[in-house]
Amino acid sequence: MIQDIHFTSDELLLHGTLSKPDIRRPPVVIGSHGLLSDGNSPKQIRMAQACNQHNIAFFGFDHRGCGQSQGIFQDVTTLNARCNDLIAAIKVMQNRDDIGDEIGLFGSSLGGTACLSVAARMKVAAMAIVASPVRSRDLEHVSQSSDELGALPFSFYKKNLQFDISATLASANTILIFHGDNDAIVPLTNAHEIMAKAGPPKKLIVQKNGDHRMSNPEDQKQFIRQAVSWFDSHLSPG
Repeated sequence: MIQDIHFTSDELLLHGTLSKPDIRRPPVVIGSHGLLSDGNSPKQIRMAQACNQHNIAFFGFDHRGCGQSQGIFQDVTTLNARCNDLIAAIKVMQNRDDIGDEIGLFGSSLGGTACLSVAARMKVAAMAIVASPVRSRDLEHVSQSSDELGALPFSFYKKNLQFDISATLASANTILIFHGDNDAIVPLTNAHEIMAKAGPPKKLIVQKNGDHRMSNPEDQKQFIRQAVSWFDSHLSPG
């Protein structure tokens, strides 16, 4: 079953898609996409398909200013705003009678940072994150001409994306961390810091020659396989 869902976060109307297997009250994984992406990203779509095959629901949504959700991207995008969107999405799933009590989070890049931040405030059973920065200072080396920055001015990053979540990492646990050792955007040291400070159970997988976008198809397959196995092990059906 695939269902379009609209919900609000800070009075903005957000759009999401719930993919649900044909079982009673499955656990759900909620996806938080990267900065310049949306809920229709290839990772989100493949994760939804794989989760459903393992009797886990998946709720992917567009953060404010992205995809089909309301808001002008440069005006509404901050880490705190992304966290508010994710918390709103969690509450939507918690209030559904057809979804189980256990919730997992999947986050890519800034989406992973949002997952780590929210885990300190919400009850989360398991997480899988990819190439997630702990602090904005580690991103200052990225030049304005980088493809990763899109058409946005570097001043946007200096004004809207100043953060340091290192103090909240101890609240995270049951976390699977993926990072490429050739990530030119978010240094691998971020993954090692998350691994060191998060609580158990936890696992770090470093992909050899892996880049920030996980552009190698084999890396993508490994991630989906390992992430769904992680959720399958830590989320209880019903």
